[in-house]
Amino acid sequence: MQVSIACTEHNLKSRNGEDRLLSKQSSTAPNVVNAARAKFRTVAIIARSLGTFTPQHHISLKESTAKQTGMKYRNLGKSGLRVSCLGLGTWVTFGGQISDEVAERLMTIAYESGVNLFDTAEVYAAGKAEVILGSIIKKKGWRRSSLVITTKLYWGGKAETERGLSRKHIIEEIVRAMTHVINQGMAMYWGTSRWSAMEIMEAYSVARQFNMIPPVCEQAEYHLFQREKVEVQLPELYHKIGVGAMTWSPLACGIISGKYGNGVPESSRASLKCYQWLKERIVSEEGRKQQNKLKDLSPIAARLGCTLPQLAVAWCLRNEGVSSVLLGSSTPEQLIENLGAIQVLPKMTSHVVNEIDNILRNKPYSKKDYRS
Repeated sequence: MQVSIACTEHNLKSRNGEDRLLSKQSSTAPNVVNAARAKFRTVAIIARSLGTFTPQHHISLKESTAKQTGMKYRNLGKSGLRVSCLGLGTWVTFGGQISDEVAERLMTIAYESGVNLFDTAEVYAAGKAEVILGSIIKKKGWRRSSLVITTKLYWGGKAETERGLSRKHIIEEIVRAMTHVINQGMAMYWGTSRWSAMEIMEAYSVARQFNMIPPVCEQAEYHLFQREKVEVQLPELYHKIGVGAMTWSPLACGIISGKYGNGVPESSRASLKCYQWLKERIVSEEGRKQQNKLKDLSPIAARLGCTLPQLAVAWCLRNEGVSSVLLGSSTPEQLIENLGAIQVLPKMTSHVVNEIDNILRNKPYSKKDYRS
Protein backbone atom coordinates (compact mmCIF):
# COMPACT_ATOMS: atom_id res chain seq x y z
CA MET A 1 0.00 0.00 0.00
CA GLN A 2 1.43 3.36 -1.02
CA VAL A 3 0.36 6.78 0.20
CA SER A 4 1.91 9.82 -1.47
CA ILE A 5 2.12 13.00 0.59
CA ALA A 6 2.27 16.40 -1.10
CA CYS A 7 4.16 19.14 0.77
CA THR A 8 3.90 22.90 0.44
CA GLU A 9 6.63 25.47 0.87
CA HIS A 10 4.82 27.06 3.82
CA ASN A 11 6.68 26.81 7.15
CA LEU A 12 9.42 24.65 5.65
CA LYS A 13 12.39 26.98 6.11
CA SER A 14 14.03 25.30 9.10
CA ARG A 15 13.37 21.70 8.11
CA ASN A 16 14.02 22.25 4.41
CA GLY A 17 17.33 23.95 5.20
CA GLU A 18 18.31 21.03 7.39
CA ASP A 19 17.42 18.52 4.67
CA ARG A 20 19.61 20.45 2.26
CA LEU A 21 22.51 20.30 4.69
CA LEU A 22 22.07 16.58 5.06
CA SER A 23 21.83 16.21 1.30
CA LYS A 24 25.11 18.07 0.80
CA GLN A 25 26.84 15.72 3.21
CA SER A 26 25.87 12.73 1.08
CA SER A 27 28.61 11.57 -1.27
CA THR A 28 26.28 9.38 -3.31
CA ALA A 29 26.17 10.46 -6.96
CA PRO A 30 22.70 11.71 -8.04
CA ASN A 31 22.45 9.26 -10.93
CA VAL A 32 23.18 6.34 -8.59
CA VAL A 33 20.53 7.49 -6.12
CA ASN A 34 17.95 8.04 -8.86
CA ALA A 35 18.60 4.60 -10.32
CA ALA A 36 18.28 2.99 -6.90
CA ARG A 37 15.11 4.92 -6.14
CA ALA A 38 13.60 3.73 -9.41
CA LYS A 39 14.46 0.17 -8.43
CA PHE A 40 12.93 0.72 -5.00
CA ARG A 41 9.68 1.90 -6.48
CA THR A 42 9.56 -1.19 -8.68
CA VAL A 43 10.09 -3.44 -5.69
CA ALA A 44 8.25 -1.75 -2.88
CA ILE A 45 5.72 0.84 -3.96
CA ILE A 46 3.74 -0.70 -6.80
CA ALA A 47 0.06 -0.93 -5.88
CA ARG A 48 -3.29 -1.18 -7.62
CA SER A 49 -5.19 2.01 -8.30
CA LEU A 50 -8.20 3.05 -6.26
CA GLY A 51 -11.48 4.56 -7.40
CA THR A 52 -12.71 7.93 -6.16
CA PHE A 53 -12.89 8.06 -2.38
CA THR A 54 -16.26 8.92 -0.87
CA PRO A 55 -16.25 10.05 2.78
CA GLN A 56 -18.72 8.27 5.04
CA HIS A 57 -19.60 11.04 7.44
CA HIS A 58 -21.39 8.88 10.00
CA ILE A 59 -18.51 6.44 10.55
CA SER A 60 -16.31 7.19 13.56
CA LEU A 61 -12.64 6.37 13.88
CA LYS A 62 -12.76 2.78 15.15
CA GLU A 63 -9.83 1.22 16.93
CA SER A 64 -8.83 -2.42 17.00
CA THR A 65 -6.03 -4.23 18.84
CA ALA A 66 -3.82 -7.02 17.53
CA LYS A 67 -3.86 -9.98 19.94
CA GLN A 68 -0.24 -11.01 19.38
CA THR A 69 1.51 -7.61 19.57
CA GLY A 70 -0.96 -5.34 21.36
CA MET A 71 -0.59 -2.77 18.56
CA LYS A 72 -3.71 -0.71 17.89
CA TYR A 73 -5.03 0.15 14.43
CA ARG A 74 -7.22 2.98 13.19
CA ASN A 75 -8.62 4.12 9.85
CA LEU A 76 -6.59 6.75 8.02
CA GLY A 77 -9.14 9.53 8.17
CA LYS A 78 -12.46 8.19 6.90
CA SER A 79 -10.80 6.04 4.25
CA GLY A 80 -10.85 2.26 4.49
CA LEU A 81 -7.07 2.07 4.99
CA ARG A 82 -6.12 0.63 8.40
CA VAL A 83 -2.85 1.91 9.83
CA SER A 84 -1.02 1.16 13.05
CA CYS A 85 -1.43 3.88 15.68
CA LEU A 86 2.35 4.13 15.77
CA GLY A 87 4.45 4.37 12.60
CA LEU A 88 8.19 4.54 12.00
CA GLY A 89 9.66 7.62 10.33
CA THR A 90 13.02 7.80 8.54
CA TRP A 91 13.80 11.53 8.64
CA VAL A 92 17.44 12.23 9.65
CA THR A 93 18.08 8.60 10.68
CA PHE A 94 17.94 6.40 7.54
CA GLY A 95 20.92 7.11 5.28
CA GLY A 96 22.25 9.70 7.70
CA GLN A 97 22.42 9.39 11.46
CA ILE A 98 22.38 5.58 11.62
CA SER A 99 23.92 2.69 9.68
CA ASP A 100 21.96 0.46 7.32
CA GLU A 101 22.28 -2.37 9.85
CA VAL A 102 20.68 -0.30 12.60
CA ALA A 103 17.95 0.80 10.17
CA GLU A 104 17.16 -2.85 9.46
CA ARG A 105 17.07 -3.60 13.18
CA LEU A 106 14.67 -0.72 13.79
CA MET A 107 12.34 -1.78 11.00
CA THR A 108 12.39 -5.37 12.24
CA ILE A 109 11.48 -4.32 15.78
CA ALA A 110 8.70 -2.10 14.49
CA TYR A 111 7.29 -4.72 12.12
CA GLU A 112 7.38 -7.48 14.73
CA SER A 113 5.64 -5.09 17.16
CA GLY A 114 2.73 -4.72 14.77
CA VAL A 115 3.74 -1.48 13.04
CA ASN A 116 2.56 -1.48 9.42
CA LEU A 117 3.18 2.21 8.61
CA PHE A 118 6.62 3.39 7.46
CA ASP A 119 7.18 7.01 6.41
CA THR A 120 9.89 8.46 4.16
CA ALA A 121 10.38 11.25 1.60
CA GLU A 122 12.22 11.83 -1.65
CA VAL A 123 14.50 14.39 0.02
CA TYR A 124 15.53 12.37 3.09
CA ALA A 125 19.29 11.82 2.87
CA ALA A 126 19.14 12.91 -0.80
CA GLY A 127 16.96 9.91 -1.68
CA LYS A 128 18.97 7.30 0.21
CA ALA A 129 16.29 6.86 2.90
CA GLU A 130 13.82 5.60 0.29
CA VAL A 131 16.43 3.23 -1.11
CA ILE A 132 17.31 1.78 2.30
CA LEU A 133 13.65 1.38 3.22
CA GLY A 134 12.90 -0.51 0.00
CA SER A 135 16.02 -2.66 0.26
CA ILE A 136 15.14 -3.76 3.79
CA ILE A 137 11.60 -4.67 2.79
CA LYS A 138 12.91 -6.73 -0.11
CA LYS A 139 15.58 -8.41 2.03
CA LYS A 140 13.14 -9.32 4.81
CA GLY A 141 10.63 -10.74 2.34
CA TRP A 142 7.71 -9.07 4.08
CA ARG A 143 4.40 -9.26 2.22
CA ARG A 144 3.95 -5.96 0.43
CA SER A 145 0.22 -6.13 1.15
CA SER A 146 0.99 -6.04 4.89
CA LEU A 147 2.73 -2.64 4.70
CA VAL A 148 1.67 0.96 4.28
CA ILE A 149 4.49 3.13 2.88
CA THR A 150 4.11 6.90 2.84
CA THR A 151 6.49 9.16 0.94
CA LYS A 152 6.52 12.91 0.41
CA LEU A 153 7.08 14.95 -2.75
CA TYR A 154 8.20 18.56 -3.08
CA TRP A 155 11.93 19.24 -2.84
CA GLY A 156 13.12 16.93 -5.63
CA GLY A 157 16.33 17.58 -7.55
CA LYS A 158 18.34 20.69 -8.40
CA ALA A 159 16.65 21.54 -11.71
CA GLU A 160 13.63 23.83 -11.71
CA THR A 161 11.50 21.10 -13.28
CA GLU A 162 12.48 18.66 -10.53
CA ARG A 163 11.12 20.74 -7.64
CA GLY A 164 7.62 21.50 -6.51
CA LEU A 165 4.43 19.59 -7.04
CA SER A 166 3.33 20.42 -10.57
CA ARG A 167 4.05 22.53 -13.61
CA LYS A 168 2.62 25.70 -12.10
CA HIS A 169 2.52 24.58 -8.46
CA ILE A 170 -1.19 25.33 -8.08
CA ILE A 171 -3.66 23.18 -6.20
CA GLU A 172 -5.76 22.13 -9.20
CA GLU A 173 -2.70 20.67 -10.93
CA ILE A 174 -1.58 18.98 -7.73
CA VAL A 175 -4.94 17.21 -7.46
CA ARG A 176 -4.78 16.25 -11.14
CA ALA A 177 -1.23 14.93 -10.73
CA MET A 178 -2.09 12.87 -7.65
CA THR A 179 -5.19 11.48 -9.32
CA HIS A 180 -3.00 10.43 -12.26
CA VAL A 181 -0.50 8.77 -9.89
CA ILE A 182 -3.30 6.73 -8.30
CA ASN A 183 -4.95 5.84 -11.60
CA GLN A 184 -1.59 4.63 -12.92
CA GLY A 185 -1.24 2.28 -9.95
CA MET A 186 1.74 4.05 -8.38
CA ALA A 187 -0.18 4.82 -5.17
CA MET A 188 -3.53 4.03 -3.61
CA TYR A 189 -4.13 7.21 -1.62
CA TRP A 190 -2.66 10.67 -1.36
CA GLY A 191 -2.44 13.22 1.39
CA THR A 192 -0.86 16.54 2.30
CA SER A 193 1.90 17.69 4.62
CA ARG A 194 2.05 21.11 6.25
CA TRP A 195 -0.89 22.39 4.24
CA SER A 196 -3.24 24.94 5.74
CA ALA A 197 -6.87 23.96 6.36
CA MET A 198 -7.90 26.34 3.58
CA GLU A 199 -5.56 24.67 1.07
CA ILE A 200 -6.79 21.20 1.99
CA MET A 201 -10.40 22.31 1.63
CA GLU A 202 -9.61 23.84 -1.75
CA ALA A 203 -8.01 20.58 -2.90
CA TYR A 204 -11.11 18.67 -1.83
CA SER A 205 -13.39 21.13 -3.66
CA VAL A 206 -11.32 20.86 -6.85
CA ALA A 207 -11.44 17.07 -6.67
CA ARG A 208 -15.21 17.09 -6.30
CA GLN A 209 -15.68 19.66 -9.06
CA PHE A 210 -13.62 17.75 -11.64
CA ASN A 211 -14.39 14.19 -10.47
CA MET A 212 -10.87 13.57 -9.17
CA ILE A 213 -9.48 11.97 -6.02
CA PRO A 214 -9.20 14.15 -2.88
CA PRO A 215 -6.58 13.82 -0.12
CA VAL A 216 -7.31 11.48 2.80
CA CYS A 217 -4.84 12.77 5.41
CA GLU A 218 -2.66 15.65 6.53
CA GLN A 219 0.78 15.15 8.08
CA ALA A 220 1.18 17.67 10.87
CA GLU A 221 3.56 18.35 13.75
CA TYR A 222 1.90 17.47 17.05
CA HIS A 223 3.26 17.26 20.57
CA LEU A 224 2.77 18.69 24.05
CA PHE A 225 3.94 22.14 22.91
CA GLN A 226 2.38 22.20 19.42
CA ARG A 227 -1.40 21.70 19.50
CA GLU A 228 -3.40 24.30 17.56
CA LYS A 229 -3.60 22.70 14.12
CA VAL A 230 -4.31 19.12 15.17
CA GLU A 231 -6.75 19.94 17.95
CA VAL A 232 -8.66 22.84 16.38
CA GLN A 233 -8.29 22.92 12.59
CA LEU A 234 -8.05 19.26 11.55
CA PRO A 235 -11.06 17.91 13.52
CA GLU A 236 -13.32 20.18 11.49
CA LEU A 237 -11.82 18.85 8.25
CA TYR A 238 -12.23 15.28 9.50
CA HIS A 239 -15.94 15.72 10.15
CA LYS A 240 -16.56 17.71 6.96
CA ILE A 241 -14.50 15.86 4.33
CA GLY A 242 -12.94 12.85 6.09
CA VAL A 243 -9.31 14.04 6.19
CA GLY A 244 -7.39 12.33 8.99
CA ALA A 245 -4.28 13.37 10.90
CA MET A 246 -0.94 11.57 10.67
CA THR A 247 1.29 13.35 13.15
CA TRP A 248 5.06 13.60 13.52
CA SER A 249 7.64 14.72 16.08
CA PRO A 250 5.75 13.56 19.21
CA LEU A 251 8.89 14.29 21.25
CA ALA A 252 9.51 17.68 19.60
CA CYS A 253 12.82 16.65 18.02
CA GLY A 254 13.92 15.14 21.32
CA ILE A 255 13.08 18.15 23.50
CA ILE A 256 10.43 16.14 25.38
CA SER A 257 12.76 13.18 25.90
CA GLY A 258 14.25 14.84 28.98
CA LYS A 259 17.82 14.78 27.67
CA TYR A 260 17.98 18.57 27.49
CA GLY A 261 16.90 19.23 31.07
CA ASN A 262 20.40 20.38 32.05
CA GLY A 263 21.58 21.89 28.77
CA VAL A 264 22.68 20.39 25.45
CA PRO A 265 24.75 17.17 25.80
CA GLU A 266 27.70 16.84 23.41
CA SER A 267 26.38 13.64 21.86
CA SER A 268 22.85 14.95 21.28
CA ARG A 269 21.28 15.98 17.98
CA ALA A 270 21.10 19.62 19.08
CA SER A 271 24.89 19.68 19.44
CA LEU A 272 25.39 19.06 15.71
CA LYS A 273 26.24 22.03 13.51
CA CYS A 274 23.27 21.54 11.19
CA TYR A 275 20.92 21.58 14.21
CA GLN A 276 21.83 25.03 15.46
CA TRP A 277 18.16 26.01 15.15
CA LEU A 278 17.23 23.24 17.61
CA LYS A 279 19.89 24.31 20.08
CA GLU A 280 18.67 27.90 19.93
CA ARG A 281 15.13 26.72 20.60
CA ILE A 282 16.24 24.69 23.64
CA VAL A 283 18.35 27.41 25.29
CA SER A 284 15.80 30.17 24.64
CA GLU A 285 13.56 31.51 27.40
CA GLU A 286 10.61 29.57 25.99
CA GLY A 287 12.77 26.44 25.85
CA ARG A 288 13.65 26.79 29.53
CA LYS A 289 9.97 27.18 30.40
CA GLN A 290 9.21 23.99 28.48
CA GLN A 291 11.88 22.07 30.39
CA ASN A 292 10.35 23.22 33.67
CA LYS A 293 6.95 21.98 32.56
CA LEU A 294 8.47 18.62 31.62
CA LYS A 295 9.88 18.33 35.14
CA ASP A 296 6.37 18.94 36.48
CA LEU A 297 5.02 16.19 34.20
CA SER A 298 7.55 13.61 35.41
CA PRO A 299 5.59 12.70 38.58
CA ILE A 300 2.56 11.89 36.42
CA ALA A 301 4.66 9.57 34.27
CA ALA A 302 6.07 7.91 37.39
CA ARG A 303 2.59 7.41 38.81
CA LEU A 304 1.45 5.75 35.59
CA GLY A 305 4.54 3.53 35.55
CA CYS A 306 5.99 4.90 32.33
CA THR A 307 8.74 7.17 31.08
CA LEU A 308 8.23 10.79 30.04
CA PRO A 309 8.60 9.95 26.30
CA GLN A 310 6.00 7.19 26.64
CA LEU A 311 3.64 9.61 28.36
CA ALA A 312 4.16 12.18 25.59
CA VAL A 313 3.47 9.66 22.79
CA ALA A 314 0.42 8.24 24.60
CA TRP A 315 -0.84 11.81 25.05
CA CYS A 316 -0.73 12.25 21.27
CA LEU A 317 -2.56 8.94 20.75
CA ARG A 318 -5.31 9.85 23.22
CA ASN A 319 -6.58 12.25 20.54
CA GLU A 320 -9.15 10.18 18.63
CA GLY A 321 -8.70 12.35 15.55
CA VAL A 322 -5.10 11.17 15.17
CA SER A 323 -4.86 8.14 12.90
CA SER A 324 -1.17 7.46 13.53
CA VAL A 325 1.83 8.97 15.31
CA LEU A 326 5.17 8.70 13.50
CA LEU A 327 8.13 7.81 15.69
CA GLY A 328 11.71 8.78 14.92
CA SER A 329 14.30 6.58 16.61
CA SER A 330 18.06 6.24 16.27
CA THR A 331 18.53 3.19 18.55
CA PRO A 332 16.62 -0.05 19.13
CA GLU A 333 16.29 0.80 22.83
CA GLN A 334 14.69 4.14 22.05
CA LEU A 335 12.22 2.58 19.63
CA ILE A 336 11.24 -0.17 22.06
CA GLU A 337 10.66 2.45 24.76
CA ASN A 338 8.49 4.62 22.51
CA LEU A 339 6.47 1.63 21.26
CA GLY A 340 5.63 1.00 24.90
CA ALA A 341 3.34 4.04 24.76
CA ILE A 342 0.63 1.69 23.47
CA GLN A 343 0.47 0.16 26.95
CA VAL A 344 0.12 3.60 28.52
CA LEU A 345 -2.79 4.69 26.29
CA PRO A 346 -5.52 2.97 28.40
CA LYS A 347 -4.25 4.93 31.41
CA MET A 348 -4.82 8.29 29.72
CA THR A 349 -8.08 9.03 31.52
CA SER A 350 -9.81 12.39 31.37
CA HIS A 351 -8.43 13.08 34.85
CA VAL A 352 -4.84 12.46 33.70
CA VAL A 353 -5.34 14.58 30.57
CA ASN A 354 -6.72 17.43 32.69
CA GLU A 355 -3.70 17.17 34.98
CA ILE A 356 -1.41 17.52 31.98
CA ASP A 357 -3.41 20.46 30.61
CA ASN A 358 -3.18 22.25 33.97
CA ILE A 359 0.61 21.99 33.80
CA LEU A 360 0.99 22.90 30.13
CA ARG A 361 -1.59 25.71 30.13
CA ASN A 362 -1.60 25.81 26.33
CA LYS A 363 -4.84 24.08 25.41
CA PRO A 364 -6.17 25.72 22.22
CA TYR A 365 -9.82 26.68 21.94
CA SER A 366 -11.95 26.63 18.82
CA LYS A 367 -14.54 29.24 17.85
CA LYS A 368 -17.19 26.81 19.09
CA ASP A 369 -15.57 26.81 22.54
CA TYR A 370 -15.62 30.60 22.66
CA ARG A 371 -19.30 30.71 21.62
CA SER A 372 -20.26 28.27 24.35
